[in-house]
Amino acid sequence: MAENADTSPQEKENSPALANLSGKEFIRAKTRQMPRSPGVYRMLSERGDVLYVGKAKSLRNRLSSYASGKGHTDRTTRMIALVHDIAIVTTETESQALLLEAQLIKRYKPPYNVLLRDDKSFPYILIRTDQEWPQITKHRGAQKIEGHYFGPFASAGSVNKTLNTLQRAFLLRSCSDGVFNGRSRPCLLYQIKRCSAPCVGRVSEDDYKEMVADTKDFLEGRSQKIQRTLSNQMEEASEALEYEKAAAFRDRIRALTSIQGLQEVTANSVREADIIAIHQEAGQTCVQVFFLRGGQNWGNRAYFPRHDKSQEIDEVLAAFIGQFYDNKAAPKMILTSHDFGERGILEEALSLKSNHKVRITNPKRGDKWNVVNFAARNAKDALSLRLAENASHHKLMEELADLFDLDGPPRRIEAYDNSHISGANALGAMIVATPDGFQKNAYRKFNIKSEKLAPGDDYGMMREVMQRRFGRLLKEDPFRELAADERETGKPVQWPDLLLIDGGAGQLSAVREVMEDLGVADIPVVSIAKGPDRNAGRERFFMPDRPPFTIDPKSPAMYYLQRIRDEVHRFAIGSHRAKRAKSITKSVLEDVPGIGPKRKKALLQHFGSAKAVAEAALQDLEAADGISKTFAQKIHDYFHSTP
Repeated sequence: MAENADTSPQEKENSPALANLSGKEFIRAKTRQMPRSPGVYRMLSERGDVLYVGKAKSLRNRLSSYASGKGHTDRTTRMIALVHDIAIVTTETESQALLLEAQLIKRYKPPYNVLLRDDKSFPYILIRTDQEWPQITKHRGAQKIEGHYFGPFASAGSVNKTLNTLQRAFLLRSCSDGVFNGRSRPCLLYQIKRCSAPCVGRVSEDDYKEMVADTKDFLEGRSQKIQRTLSNQMEEASEALEYEKAAAFRDRIRALTSIQGLQEVTANSVREADIIAIHQEAGQTCVQVFFLRGGQNWGNRAYFPRHDKSQEIDEVLAAFIGQFYDNKAAPKMILTSHDFGERGILEEALSLKSNHKVRITNPKRGDKWNVVNFAARNAKDALSLRLAENASHHKLMEELADLFDLDGPPRRIEAYDNSHISGANALGAMIVATPDGFQKNAYRKFNIKSEKLAPGDDYGMMREVMQRRFGRLLKEDPFRELAADERETGKPVQWPDLLLIDGGAGQLSAVREVMEDLGVADIPVVSIAKGPDRNAGRERFFMPDRPPFTIDPKSPAMYYLQRIRDEVHRFAIGSHRAKRAKSITKSVLEDVPGIGPKRKKALLQHFGSAKAVAEAALQDLEAADGISKTFAQKIHDYFHSTP
């Protein structure tokens, strides 16, 4: 691949052909410089933000289609008008371009692309083979440990359910090496028949190896063979009058039967596949992904990708699959509920990435159609539930708008709280609530830095938090463009529609004072004071130019506001405790001016503790490695000077 970040702002200024051009005119002029090779292009706004990432078999031909101005949706027309620059990366093949496109979409999250928002790594089951007595455990992340990996599973719950069954059926150890090596008698898992206690020799090495092999066979789909073997062993034990042993085999058979009874999605003709079903309604989309491995259903997960309402279902599905497999290998077969135009190039790209042939199929009949149809019904049900929740949430936001005299339903609510103990380890906390729930990646902590504040000055702390929060936001976006619709600006909303402050009239006054000084007093502010005896439901609300008021304690709006208040309080208290714990464990050496990690390490190695350093004589300090006479004098003076 070869990257061409093409026109930097300075280069554009120096180019007469591109100076002062934007939108369709800029793209038309830029297209003449484009190669005809495959690659990926990035549409950039005036601020340099990525508006859209696309791939092309021929970059010149693809970009020229934008300049033609024909056949574009309103969404594409809006995007073209915002373009001030284009960056490209050329590739050798179109399939490489498709893989790179998925990576860049995830990196930049452009507002005009279909975005897969919740793409966490999936858990696996790992049978470790780097130990004498293999351990079975849940694993997430890079597969660097030597062993057999089985997955992916849709969720931690799916893994835990399968692990519990495997422990009952095959009795493999799940404990860590430290626990395993330190045992002198069997643990509780042995007592409840979920481990064979290899730690204290209750099972022979050969028998344990056979259990490991059986577990591996079961996870690879050879369950019937294992059940026949266990059934024969149960009969032999029963005929030999070894009833306790026969009962143990019976329990293991029941455990295997129980997990097979949970298989809602199975296909006799499919042993390993991902089933991807999509459903669109009311401009929103749900994608359900089921995982079939070894003929077993290893769970499912629903996704709600972000996209423009005008985008067709096949376009959303193709974009979803490309991003979904960006950080994971695809199985040999992917069954989809809909066909789409880029299926061939996507198969080629996933095969290249996964190092095996990947086939994407849209079945029309038979077992495969049955499992896809089941997944499609799940996608429809999940989207119906989400639409109902969204409608309920919108109604709730309208209720808040009426309560607090807002211009419209709030899209971003910021809540603030302070936490300290007698002024020590003071910090402010901010959380963000949006229509999609609590936006935890937007939470912020503010370590109180002002030395002029009296200990416990809640009003002063709140002033500092507001000054830093909105002072920075004004620097980043002085014209408040980011408060506009994110589809028009290329950035998510950052300016709040409502501020909730934990406190009473005093906190409200402190916040309003700062907001007026910064020129952003038009942002609505509500202060929530705890009710008498701190009873939930009896809170009092304070707003400028309004007398204090209460809300019906049983109203949905009150429950929602309590949730926000409790969440910011939880975040503030948790952050304060972490800061306090860090300060308790902080070495006194860190306060010595000029001391760095190397000198600190040298002193601790020489004296054994920070306390011994503080009490050391000057001559002893000079004897430490890496400590000069001058710096030894500085350390000695710091700890022994008279205040």
